[in-house]
Amino acid sequence: MMVPQVWLENDGSGEAKFVILLLSVCFAAFPDAKPLYTFAGNALISGKIQPEDSSLTTYILLAVTAIALYGIMAYNSLVKWRHMTEEAWSGIDVQLKRRADMIPNLVETVKGYASHERETLEAVVAARNKAVAVPAGDIEGRAVAEGALGQALGKLFALSEAYPDLKANENFLDLQNSIEAIENDLQMSRRYYNGAARDYNVKVESFPSNLVANQFGFTKAGYFEIADPADRAVPTVKF
Repeated sequence: MMVPQVWLENDGSGEAKFVILLLSVCFAAFPDAKPLYTFAGNALISGKIQPEDSSLTTYILLAVTAIALYGIMAYNSLVKWRHMTEEAWSGIDVQLKRRADMIPNLVETVKGYASHERETLEAVVAARNKAVAVPAGDIEGRAVAEGALGQALGKLFALSEAYPDLKANENFLDLQNSIEAIENDLQMSRRYYNGAARDYNVKVESFPSNLVANQFGFTKAGYFEIADPADRAVPTVKF
């Protein structure tokens, strides 16, 4: 980021030039605090601050204070992005819970028409239980578990091809349509969350905001991604 041209043209005292140089470095290193450094630099050049009246140490302390204020701004920015990421994740979590709540009813419906498909039904129940048992903070682990659940649901929906009565069951169709709608909502929520997580992670890892992040325990957010591209497909049944 370029510093104001008037700073570069300053022909004041040696102390003033040194402080301008220090503010210029801060200006380039901490662009988020641009208004603060601009105010201090312009005030010095205009004569509102007289370097001859104070020691060089005073001006260094002013610069250090400016950096400290940037630290506050960086901290608040990290907090904001962390909250945005958490809010985005809550949108995914709601959809996943809705899908999980529908699965017991879906399994019971299918069981009424295809009770001997025990292996497929048990696989869905087991995958669902693993997904809801993943710790709340393990987003990447949740993505793996939910991907396995998606695969199991795809196999369950495919059973209807072999059971016409199941395919025509109104409750089964309602559940299938509801789960498909949730899958579509999940795709949008996943994109929004991953975008928020990416922006937050850039703040956490980029210099100099990473110094604040490390100091106050801000850590990277995990991405909610399904490893197998086939798992991204919405389970459908052709009629």
